[in-house]
Amino acid sequence: MCAADATYRSNVGIALFNRHGWVLIARRTGDDGPEIVAPGFEWQMPQGGIEPGEDIEAAARRELAEETGVTRAELLDILPQALSYDWPPYHGPPHRLTRWRGQRQRWLAFRFTGSDDEVDLSHAAPGEPPEFDRWRWERLALLPDLVIGYKRAVYAAVAAGFATFASNGADEPAAGPAGSCRNSSS
Repeated sequence: MCAADATYRSNVGIALFNRHGWVLIARRTGDDGPEIVAPGFEWQMPQGGIEPGEDIEAAARRELAEETGVTRAELLDILPQALSYDWPPYHGPPHRLTRWRGQRQRWLAFRFTGSDDEVDLSHAAPGEPPEFDRWRWERLALLPDLVIGYKRAVYAAVAAGFATFASNGADEPAAGPAGSCRNSSS
């Protein structure tokens, strides 16, 4: 699962915990070349590429702001090891991500210090459409079963690595995860 191979795209993943110890997940709106989305497995945590020379915390904060509008978050931890996954077989048209075999991710945990109404999925990188259309708070331990298969081992490692920040289910958000769903117009 770890890789130092240059054929992997440098990437950050963000586990954003609320005050109850649940993490923000968002539903992808579609495929991004070899990064496919399968029905029933559209949910994931925010993630994105690291620009050349960019610090991983700065990259994580940029990606979090671009994908969710969240800027108010305190760094909790960084997993010490990089985690990687390979793209599934891809037979589509040429795509900006096909030069890599997959992604090598550094995962960071943040505590969200804002309020739910600050989450805004209409943000995106310049020239890119929004990546997500809905979001919710979810228990970290459940995430490996919610993501697409090729990311499952990475999510299991993230869940184990950040378990100390996660709720055991006793401190559920008042509305519950389904009630916390928001779309980009909320």
